[in-house]
Amino acid sequence: MALGLSLINKITAKLELSTVTQKMNHPNNKIAVIKVGGDVLLDPQESGGLAENILELRASGWSIVVLHGGGPQVNRLQTCHGLVANKVAGRRITSEKDLLVVKQAIAGEVNVNLVAALSKVGLPAFGCHGASAGLIKATKRPPVIITGGGVKPIDFGEVGDVTNINAKLLSGLLDLDVIPVIATLGISDQGQIFNINADTTVVQIAKALKANLLLLTTQVGGVFVDLKDPSTRINEVNREKARRLIEDGRIQGGMIPKVEEAMTLLSEGVETIAIVSGKHPGAFMAVAEGTGQYGTRIIA
Repeated sequence: MALGLSLINKITAKLELSTVTQKMNHPNNKIAVIKVGGDVLLDPQESGGLAENILELRASGWSIVVLHGGGPQVNRLQTCHGLVANKVAGRRITSEKDLLVVKQAIAGEVNVNLVAALSKVGLPAFGCHGASAGLIKATKRPPVIITGGGVKPIDFGEVGDVTNINAKLLSGLLDLDVIPVIATLGISDQGQIFNINADTTVVQIAKALKANLLLLTTQVGGVFVDLKDPSTRINEVNREKARRLIEDGRIQGGMIPKVEEAMTLLSEGVETIAIVSGKHPGAFMAVAEGTGQYGTRIIA
């Protein structure tokens, strides 16, 4: 009996893998990966608009994966615990005490509230996190030099670098017609949990799924010459222009890793990458169709 079950399991696994491979290579299967910042959930207009934009994408035939961070929520909970947020160039340094707060805020408050916001408009949101079935594998990040962080290597503490995305699991969830809503935690082969950068991780997910569209959503909704003047929105940036904007301080803080990580995808087959806000109706479809009406597209 055990032998029979083992054989059935092996056959099922092969069939599932075949289905995943066909799905990921199917030319008519459009996959959108959307990164949601924690700031989006602080504004009902932003969170409601995000849900409506995702609903519109889904109605147009897109399969969707959502990844979220939760910086503001983590900061607030740190304050409640008497901890102080420590960041370098928009990237969080995480102590062991900080990691406990990160897990509570991101996998708890933010994930549940985002799933609820999507469910409110009828979307089949499925909440999970990077440790779920080894969805996001990671190893501890060694000290590194980063843009805007000075010349010395930075030790980020309990922060991990992504080593593998379980694309088979994600594709299986998409086959079930649900929207994975993933909290950005990683897990090592030894079961150690890490805080991982959402901007870095979403790039790895888009690459693993061979996504057609990557959207980085923020309240700001793009790159601007002057943040106070909406008319100064930059429709497109390439590598050279992005470098100049970083040097000039136009791209700063948390926007730096977003742009830098997105740039790495340009040679990976992702057709459209953009920074955009979800508060405007039709914004996501406008970006997908390249109208230039909303957001900032990142190009080679």
